[in-house]
Amino acid sequence: MADENQVKLIKEGVDVWNNWREANSAVQVDLRGADLSERILKGVKLRRADLRDVKLIEADLSGADLGYTNGNRVNFNRAKLSGAKLFGARLHRSNFYEADLHEANIYRADFYKADLRRANLSGAVLNRAWLVEADLSGANLSYADLREADLTKAKLCGSDIREAKLNNAYCNSTDLTKANLSGADLQSTILLETNLEQATLTGCKIYGLSAWGLKGTPNDQSNLIITPEKEAIITVDNIKVAQFIYLIVNNPDIRDVIDTITSKAVLILGRFTDQRKVMLDAIREELRNKYNFTPIVFDFDPASNQDITDTVTLLARMARFVIADLTDATGVQQELTLIAPEVLVAIRPIILKGQQPWSMFNDLRRRSRGLLPVYEYTDLDDLLQVLQNQIIAPAEAKRLELMPQA
Repeated sequence: MADENQVKLIKEGVDVWNNWREANSAVQVDLRGADLSERILKGVKLRRADLRDVKLIEADLSGADLGYTNGNRVNFNRAKLSGAKLFGARLHRSNFYEADLHEANIYRADFYKADLRRANLSGAVLNRAWLVEADLSGANLSYADLREADLTKAKLCGSDIREAKLNNAYCNSTDLTKANLSGADLQSTILLETNLEQATLTGCKIYGLSAWGLKGTPNDQSNLIITPEKEAIITVDNIKVAQFIYLIVNNPDIRDVIDTITSKAVLILGRFTDQRKVMLDAIREELRNKYNFTPIVFDFDPASNQDITDTVTLLARMARFVIADLTDATGVQQELTLIAPEVLVAIRPIILKGQQPWSMFNDLRRRSRGLLPVYEYTDLDDLLQVLQNQIIAPAEAKRLELMPQA
């Protein structure tokens, strides 16, 4: 437990305590379990003190120096700590509920699982702070410095984070539900599985942002600035596509890739067995080498995941046109039934002579503007000979027909 003489000294006042502390700087401060609630402790020097289980409820520690303090489960409930120095302090599971920490220096402090709900941290220096699993719900972090802070699994629901600096902060599974980050600096911030449900992101700086697996739909994500300082400002209105847009603007190779996909890609659907793999390769090579297309092959392997409709739909939307081989291809039947009525793309079905498409194919054609009649081929040589006239030309004509008229 606490050193009784030290508890008595600190209760005699800050001046008495600080004078004793300066004269006895080598002595280990042990205030464990002491009740210092409602005390006026402005400017108190508690550096390297052991404050485990201390109660400082509604105490005034404005300007206090708690740097490198060891404090596990300290109760700072509604304490006044404005301008305090807590850099490097270990404050695991401490209670800072509604505490006033505005403009406090909390550099590299350890707030693991601390309760900081509704705390006032406006303008506080929290860079490189350890806030893993801390609860900052409803906290005021406006204009705070959170650069390089670790906010893994932290809760910031409804927090005010306007104009805060979060450069290089790590937000893994952080909950930012309904948080207000208007104007916050998120440059080079890592958002991994972060929940942004109803969060406000208006005007955030997001150059270099790494965003993966974001959850929820923000309330407002307008005017996101994707360019770095000193460059012409470019804004977008969707954080999930911001990185992609920046790459398109600044990387000519990416622009070439997009142009290739949208102007040259041909999606080939089919179920190609080992015996018929030669045909697949030949069609692909012919489209690539002779006609300068970029073939994208989708082989419906029954051993693979059957939930592939979204993938096929995406590829179909990107393609110039689609070639669908219906020969021995139940998978193609299923996917065409789903995508043909929904995706406005020219689809040229082909089938080996002697086989027939499924019974409802004609009904599908009536419901699908881009689905052409089935072309029957006898063998590979036949198909390659008529590839231009019977496959490519009808698909291109249908593509032009489907294009919006000026």
